[in-house]
Amino acid sequence: MKKDNKRVIYWLLTGCLLIFIMVVVGGITRLTHSGLSISNYKLISGTIPPMNDTEWQEAFNLYKQYPEYQKLNNQFTLQDFKDIYFWEWLHRVIGRFIGLIFFIPFLYFLIKKQLTKETIKKSIILLSLGAFQGFLGWYMVKSGLVDNPDVSHYRLAAHLTTAFITFAYTFWVALDLMFLHKKEVNKAFRNLIRLGLAFLLVQIIYGAFVAGLDAGFIHNHWPMMSEGKFMHQTVYIEQNPWYKNFTEGKSGVQFVHRILAYIVVVFILLIWKKSKKLNLTILQSKGINILLIMVGLQFLLGVFTILLQVPVWLGVAHQIGAFFLLSAMTFTMHRFSK
Repeated sequence: MKKDNKRVIYWLLTGCLLIFIMVVVGGITRLTHSGLSISNYKLISGTIPPMNDTEWQEAFNLYKQYPEYQKLNNQFTLQDFKDIYFWEWLHRVIGRFIGLIFFIPFLYFLIKKQLTKETIKKSIILLSLGAFQGFLGWYMVKSGLVDNPDVSHYRLAAHLTTAFITFAYTFWVALDLMFLHKKEVNKAFRNLIRLGLAFLLVQIIYGAFVAGLDAGFIHNHWPMMSEGKFMHQTVYIEQNPWYKNFTEGKSGVQFVHRILAYIVVVFILLIWKKSKKLNLTILQSKGINILLIMVGLQFLLGVFTILLQVPVWLGVAHQIGAFFLLSAMTFTMHRFSK
């Protein structure tokens, strides 16, 4: 049987779809403040939620022992707890399911010798990224169970960014198998796309900072941040030393996120403009056009998310937009790489 066949490609694309679903559910989990509802980690038994009143009460009593309930949600009823428990449970179950979807078919393809040596190496990297992602999820939740009833925004950013990178790499491996022919590459143009991708990844990190610090709930104006001022004065006094305002202060983090949005837009406009001077294939042209559409849509979603003070549906839509923008950037870069 032919190695790296269509079934291998479908397997990888299924993994991409599941990672996408997990990121969406993760966004809902964050925006509904559900992430600390399950304070213990049980890899196998944790797959099954509480099944009766006694088990629900035990889970609720465990939740009561931690800072989020004691400092923020001590007015919660059991039904309130069930509502937030659902999203965190679903998020974890999808994570376990993704692990199975990646690992079991990989073993099957390995035993049946349907993978080339190169694809085996890439698959091992994918499995390692998935395992690391699971560890980061636990590490993130752990940060909100001590004193502060919220997770570290640094750990949240690491968890989210690793999910995006895992998706992009899985998509890249699938594209490698879908397009086997070699092509001529304009190195300068390829490097421009690479630089744009780098800024996009930094922007995704800062999007996680904004989410982790709830920084989207302030400065709900555009294009100015507040009362006609581009940067609110509190950006300079939130943190000491001053430069921490841009990694730990709400105003500073939102300011950097806004600036990076403009930079990403400029880079993609530059990519689009320079592409007009090149002799493009149909797929290269489509990739750049989709990239242009997605960055415009994502920019608008970001503006309305700020103006409307981050409603859950719009916050999730903005995160989905980032996902599709990264997909378009990955596809485009692949079409301009050997």
